[in-house]
Amino acid sequence: MISSSLLRSSRLLASSLRPAARTLATAAAAEAKPVAMKKFQIYRWNPDTPEKKPELKTYEVDLNSTGPMILDAILRIKNEQDSTLTFRRSCREGICGSCAMNIDGRNTLACLCRIDKDTSKDTKIYPLPHMFVVRDLVPDLTQFYKQYKSIEPYLQRDNVPADGKENLQSIEDRKKLDGLYECILCACCSTSCPSYWWNSAEYLGPAVLMQAYRWMIDSRDQAGAARRARLENSMSLYRCHTIMNCSRTCPKGLNPGLAIAKIKKSMALA
Repeated sequence: MISSSLLRSSRLLASSLRPAARTLATAAAAEAKPVAMKKFQIYRWNPDTPEKKPELKTYEVDLNSTGPMILDAILRIKNEQDSTLTFRRSCREGICGSCAMNIDGRNTLACLCRIDKDTSKDTKIYPLPHMFVVRDLVPDLTQFYKQYKSIEPYLQRDNVPADGKENLQSIEDRKKLDGLYECILCACCSTSCPSYWWNSAEYLGPAVLMQAYRWMIDSRDQAGAARRARLENSMSLYRCHTIMNCSRTCPKGLNPGLAIAKIKKSMALA
């Protein structure tokens, strides 16, 4: 009989060989296909050379030997053509929100955005619009996170459960948070909002307001009155004019515009 340790070792060896086999298969498939060169025009700006104006720099990538997503192309450009290209990325699974950028005129996540296979059209990539740029595709999110902090996005209670354990809620109350808690704070919605472009110093924007609503309707939270009071001014909430760019562009399929409308309704009925 084969010992369990030997069987386990053989399985580990087989699993370690699979990525290499996939790589070889991908390379072989790429060699079998004709070259499909795609041009990517990427926004470039370096703060170390402020005298040089921002520009769109063109790179070419063979789609047959590149992954299907925009992030795959950008990573290949950085690794093989221009190591100075600067951008944020982390999870590659649409969870962290780091790779948010403007691709062909739409704010989205580079890791979830598929490359347009039409090689006759160039793909244009910019940082998120109407934000200060740190470098290349990296926007300055300092104000965005400052606004998020201002809504105090955490559970607030006047007392703790008598048993000292969890703050429980019903299944029905938990379902009210669906479509809100999934926000990854990528800022795609806020930077697509004209009201936020012109009033970002005071208007909180779609992403932050949706998170404010997430805590306002949480049955476990006891700071609802204080949360509404912070929004009771002419700028924090009411600069929203229901343009709905936020809901159209959200890469997670959420609806910040609806959340903002519900905040306004709750403020009117409070």
